[in-house]
Amino acid sequence: MADVQFRFRDDEPVADPAVTVDAFGDQTNASAVRLEPGDDAAALIPHLERLRLVEVNFPVWTDGRGYSAARTLREAGYTGELRAVGDVLIDQLNQMRRCGFDSFAPSHELDADDAAAAFARWPHVYQATGDGRPAIWALRHAQ
Repeated sequence: MADVQFRFRDDEPVADPAVTVDAFGDQTNASAVRLEPGDDAAALIPHLERLRLVEVNFPVWTDGRGYSAARTLREAGYTGELRAVGDVLIDQLNQMRRCGFDSFAPSHELDADDAAAAFARWPHVYQATGDGRPAIWALRHAQ
């Protein structure tokens, strides 16, 4: 299991190792799964109640399929921990958070001050997000 550097959850971290998507179906006691690029996140939708952790691997920072996997799971109602692991860069943190990631285990430790600045960079957003922030148009119309 990857070392978590940033976590935005109040519950206990999952101590169970994540299994592959292929192995998950055969292991009725598994509560953590690891999505690799090319795995279909939608295959996990029937099992969301059972999952406490989904790790999404970013083997290289240029592979954006994990963003889609995160949105797919959050839009389907997944409320467990969604962890970005691997080649996670400072410039990606804010967008990953918007897609619904709530913990981060980068392969190389990130500077904490730079990460805090990245997470706080845009307090308002224009589109619906997976992190619960209302879109700016919704804030405008609520006044």
